[in-house]
Amino acid sequence: MTGDVLIRQLEYLVALARERHFGRAARACHVSQPALSAAIRRLERELDVPIVLRGQRFGGFTPEGQRVVGWAHRILAERDGLRTDLDRMRGGLSATLRIGAIPTAVPATPLITARFEAAHPRALVRIEALSSREIARRLADFELDVGVTYLDDESAASMKVAQLYRERFLLLMPDDCPLAEEAVVEWAAAAELPLCSLTPDMRNRRILDAAMATAGTRLTPVVETDNVGAIYAHVAKRGLASIVSHAWVHAFGVPPGSRVRPLAEPNPNPPVGLVALPREPPSILVAAVWAAMEGTDLSAELERSLAEAIDRGA
Repeated sequence: MTGDVLIRQLEYLVALARERHFGRAARACHVSQPALSAAIRRLERELDVPIVLRGQRFGGFTPEGQRVVGWAHRILAERDGLRTDLDRMRGGLSATLRIGAIPTAVPATPLITARFEAAHPRALVRIEALSSREIARRLADFELDVGVTYLDDESAASMKVAQLYRERFLLLMPDDCPLAEEAVVEWAAAAELPLCSLTPDMRNRRILDAAMATAGTRLTPVVETDNVGAIYAHVAKRGLASIVSHAWVHAFGVPPGSRVRPLAEPNPNPPVGLVALPREPPSILVAAVWAAMEGTDLSAELERSLAEAIDRGA
């Protein structure tokens, strides 16, 4: 190693790893592309290893480069942790908590952010809707602080976890649907309706597909989307039905002219919760979230909303 590594060089490298393109990385860092390329070349000279595979365009990282990117993420995370710690000493957390949530759990995030912000009123929160795999990747790259995801997903197996609730599935349908008079709806009967659902690449959809298969039928929606808001729009404006999570009913209620009914057992009830990297000591923001959520029972709040929604439609 021939010189000192600068934080700015590591920031450029992390941007390149995220953007996979020199021009976009440069724009993200508010520098020219030649300046970013030159800084990364200096980093290669200072570490005495090739980092980037170069050709006509960005070609990825060498094995040594992948290792350097991992250390860059870690060093920048420790830098940010230092700033957060000093900030807390001066007058309380004012850092930004970065949450990645699977789309089906996004409607439950206000129950988390309300508690976190009550404990840390100067802090900010940024929430992104991401797949469970993307949440795991971005946690590993220190681009998120916590995730909200299915805890029975393989990506959560190596994480620090805290269960928040178990998802319950309901049938949301127009008032004039014959099944609206049923106390509990069978999965096979729900499959016969014109349904709107999430796309097959999403974990929620795969859970529903498995539940339908157990009931001896198939889920064949007429509309597929990757957005919970789009599902509610199609239920409200097109009169479609949908199999929804009770967390969605808590956040959005039941659209006018619609009704919600429980689906029969076996109902999958997958666990949903917080996940974070198992660091020791944990990051200050992760510790703050865990402390804010300690002793809370989100299941009870969600069940109350569900009971009220069912009673209104009875």
